[in-house]
Amino acid sequence: MNRAVPVALTVAGSDSGGGAGIQADLKTFAAHGVYGTSVLTALTAQNTRGVHGVLPVPADFVRRQLDAVLDDIAVDATKIGMLADAEVVRAVAQGLGSRRTGPVVLDPVMVATSGDALLDPDAVGAVRELLLPLADLVTPNVPEAAVLLGTDPATSVAQCREQAEELLRRSGTAVLLKGGHLDGGDSGTDSVDVLATSAGTVLVRRERVATTATHGTGCTLSSALAAQAALHPAPAGADPDWAALLGPARDYLQAALLAGARLSIGSGHGPLDHAFALREDRP
Repeated sequence: MNRAVPVALTVAGSDSGGGAGIQADLKTFAAHGVYGTSVLTALTAQNTRGVHGVLPVPADFVRRQLDAVLDDIAVDATKIGMLADAEVVRAVAQGLGSRRTGPVVLDPVMVATSGDALLDPDAVGAVRELLLPLADLVTPNVPEAAVLLGTDPATSVAQCREQAEELLRRSGTAVLLKGGHLDGGDSGTDSVDVLATSAGTVLVRRERVATTATHGTGCTLSSALAAQAALHPAPAGADPDWAALLGPARDYLQAALLAGARLSIGSGHGPLDHAFALREDRP
């Protein structure tokens, strides 16, 4: 029986401001025409100005959610985001270890756009040891890549390339190192992402958008990649063609950034406009 739409799963935390986390993921899935399922790992009290509290979901209940979804629904791609603590990391790793969930995109969420910490330090090692081997693609930003490698953050596109290739070498997992934190230098006026896979390394450039409405950019790009993987499955036994999937995912993010600059939601780092295609004034 053929389904009308592909299905994606997000395993992530809730953003009460609606711009990142589970909310951003489900909006992104819907914008791509993908049915979204979810496993909630943490509650956050946050808005565009910052994170005011984090309440992790107990690890055993995270596992119950994951089992409930996967026992009933065939998932074509999975995105993993905020996991909060080491127990939740272990529960997710164990729950996914023996399941078919399609390609897994791991976004190692550690710090919010506002600068607030979102990952317990004890969980970093668990992410590195337990989840990286399960993922098909890991999507750290510049600070997160440095944490995973135990080194200083990259300050240039050339260093981003070196770190992406080193993380690929260590983990065996394809790496998309998001360069949004770089400013000037060899990135010029562009935002440059580095994709390192077994097929080689490519750079993806998009014009940097001058906006403070950047809350949820990382979540959105990783969930757009999961949606693309669900929409365009690789042949049996083959790895996803991340280079081909990245272009449209990055185009979606760019359009959502441009449209988000006009939303004027909140007084801090505002959200993207995930539903820009539904609006008459879309970019």
